[in-house]
Amino acid sequence: MSLNNVQPEPTKLVKPRSVASPCVSICALNEKGFCIGCYRDGNEIREWNRYTEEQKQQVLNSCQRRAELDKAFL
Repeated sequence: MSLNNVQPEPTKLVKPRSVASPCVSICALNEKGFCIGCYRDGNEIREWNRYTEEQKQQVLNSCQRRAELDKAFL
């Protein structure tokens, strides 16, 4: 078998994984204006689909901090 007849495998394009919404379908804002389910504020919820992946990750980081603070006061 000649090496000239070996075909390279096609390159697979891997789509970057998109940042999933943190929504857990418990949609109600608390007295501070944050959703009690996902800890986003109204603007973050409304604009989610317009955000870049980096912005979405920043929102998730903020949500995690808010959740930790909220649980610290229970």
